[in-house]
Parts: sequence; structure tokens; C-alpha cells
Amino acid sequence: MDRPPVLVYRGPELGAYGFAEKPWFLPKVRLEAFLAACEARGLDRRVRWRDAPPAADAALHLVHPPAHVAELRRRCATDEGALDHGATPARASVERAATHVVGAVIDAIDRLLAGEHRRAFVPIAGFHHAHPTLARSYCLYNDPAIALAHLRARGIGPRLYVDTDVHFGDGVYAAFADDPELWLVDLHEAGATLWPHSPAVPGIGRFPGDHEDIGVGPGRGTKRCLPLPAGADDRRFAAAWAEAEALLAGATPAFVVLTAGIDALAGDPMAHLQLGPEALRAVVRRLCALADRHAEGRLLVLGGGGYLAENIDRGWGGILEELVEA
Repeated sequence: MDRPPVLVYRGPELGAYGFAEKPWFLPKVRLEAFLAACEARGLDRRVRWRDAPPAADAALHLVHPPAHVAELRRRCATDEGALDHGATPARASVERAATHVVGAVIDAIDRLLAGEHRRAFVPIAGFHHAHPTLARSYCLYNDPAIALAHLRARGIGPRLYVDTDVHFGDGVYAAFADDPELWLVDLHEAGATLWPHSPAVPGIGRFPGDHEDIGVGPGRGTKRCLPLPAGADDRRFAAAWAEAEALLAGATPAFVVLTAGIDALAGDPMAHLQLGPEALRAVVRRLCALADRHAEGRLLVLGGGGYLAENIDRGWGGILEELVEA
């Protein structure tokens, strides 16, 4: 019996998530490069394409309170000012695009749970810095956190979230630090060397996402944060992943979500890691196997960051290839 094709999301709304003031952060360029990479690899004929739909407000409210969503929309409608410390301009087009990012993620989960597909990929997604009442570092709505909350609301557990974006997914960790049904692995460049240089935890003298962050309360021990030093290569990444395996050995997830940022690849202008594409492909292969064993194959991949055009094919192209072939 043939396996259903991988579901991949595209559409002009996803490409509209960009800021003219931030030329390095242009998802339209990244999305177009991804589509070109799919065509060059022949993947465009081997996947099922779907345009991203908008999210219902109820989906946004799974993480972001209604009053915050209303205020964010009010401020974005003016097309003036910034939503945080200045990194994230208030733009109506970006808020609309953000609702389509969340819509794609929710739509993908529902289709995977319905058995229509086993894998799904949303390239413009993984905005993991937003907190419930705070837009932060280009992230308006935290689509990974909303995805995990949607799964929880549908009674799906335990869940596994893995994040290989070069930046620590602080918004996701904070939202689920006390959730014993959410297993979390986050590999990232250490905050001391990486923009936005997240402030050290008051009274502790360290940066969020350090080894000590293993969850709190009933969620303690279900989280692994694995910071990598600037300049870390595939060997250092593999050593950190070996630590992640110690956690994964006890995980039996009913659903797997991966934010697979490609900004950890060598040459990315926003970071200092030196990974090759095989490091990320190996993670995808491992999670495909884990999903097949415990989750009926259900794996949702979110594109995350990545700001060097030449890395789009090596990164997202290779990741999608793994999903198609696994």
C-alpha cells in the first residue's frame, strides 16, 4: 500500500510575513527559494501542496489571551511603531500573515490526526519567541506553542517537541515547563554569544535555555536544553544529540513536532554555528523513526529560521527530502 504524500504548505500569505526594515528577514524570498529547491530536487511532484488557511481566533487564544490578540491587532493596524523593544515593527500585513502561519499549523495537525497524511511541513513557521502577552523578536503568535496546546486540547499525549533552530525557543519552553505530558528537546547556540542576547535569569547568573532548564514542578525532568558554543560543528552537535537521546529513550509520543531552523548551518549571518546539512537530516530521520514507532507516523515540521539563501536548498530541501523518503 502506497504511503500518503507529505503535506507541504505554501501561499502568498506565508510569504507576506516579512519586514521591509529587516532585509535579512524576508520570508517571501525564503519561500520562493524553497519552492525553487523543491523543483530542482523533483520534490514538487512528490508532495501534496496546500495553501495556508487563516486561523480562527479560538486557535490563537489557546496561548494568547483575547485581550492581547485584540491589542496586537489594534497596534498593527496603525503600521507604526514596534511591538517589543524595537525588533518587531507593528505591521498589519505581518499580523495577517501570522494568522495564516497558525492556520497552516492547525490545519496540518488536524489532517495528520485524521489519517490523511503522516508527515507535514510548514516552511514559514516556528515563531517560537512569542509569549502569551508579548510579541518578541519577529514573532507575533507562537505557532509551535499553539500547535502543542491544540494537541493537548484534542486529548493527544504525550507529545514530543524538538527544536534545532539556532535560537532558544524560550516561548515554547516557558509555556510548557510544568507540563509532564510535553517532552521537549532544544538545541541552540548559547545565549551569551547569540542575538538577541537574552538577559540572564535574575538571581541565577545564567542564560535561559541552559542545561539546568529541565522543566519545573510536574514537568521537571521532561525537558532538555542543550546550548552549543559559538563555532560548534557536526561533532559537537552529535555529542549534544547523544544527551537528547537519553531523554528520548523514555519518550513514547503520540505526536511529534519539530522546529527545524536552518540558521545553525555554516554561513548563516545571524549566528555562529558551523553545522552541515547532514546534522539536521539525521535529526529528521531519527524523529521519523520515533513517530513511526509510537505516533502512527505523525510528524509536523516547522521551518524555523535561516537567513542565507544558499542554505535553503541544503537545509529545507534536504529536510523535505528526508520526510518524503522516510
